[in-house]
Amino acid sequence: MREKRIEQAMVLAVKKLGGLAPKFTVPGMDGFPDRIVLLPEGKIAFMEMKAPGKKPRPLQRHRHQQLRDLGFRVYVVDELKQIQEVLDDLRAP
Repeated sequence: MREKRIEQAMVLAVKKLGGLAPKFTVPGMDGFPDRIVLLPEGKIAFMEMKAPGKKPRPLQRHRHQQLRDLGFRVYVVDELKQIQEVLDDLRAP
């Protein structure tokens, strides 16, 4: 399975929940997660999409930690089954 397929499934799952998952780019700052997930009730997270078994590069891990240190949730998704788990976690009170 390719990263693109996992990313498409995640975007569709977010849309079904009434949310948005736009592509996220920060000019001049490499390593940011692929998508920002915006759900109803002000829920927000960043998602790094990977092909199965692939892991974030060192710069990506650094950016993820920067975001976590600021209080944001950052998820790395490399399997279809993780999508629902991540969205359930994000929606939890």
